[in-house]
Amino acid sequence: MKNKLKEFRNKHQYSQDYLANSLGVSRQTIISIEKGKYNPSLPLAIQIARIFNVYVEEIFLLEPEE
Repeated sequence: MKNKLKEFRNKHQYSQDYLANSLGVSRQTIISIEKGKYNPSLPLAIQIARIFNVYVEEIFLLEPEE
């Protein structure tokens, strides 16, 4: 799954620390999500979308399976 988390975070001028604290996760979790090494749980993805006031699908993009 691809994501635009870093793009949204930078657009809102949120640091990784600020976003992590707002979500109750570690900064490392934010880094891992941004790098595509970790896919968040559905509840976490929804929390992230709510922070940016967008739909989950605007941040997280499901890649077609080959």
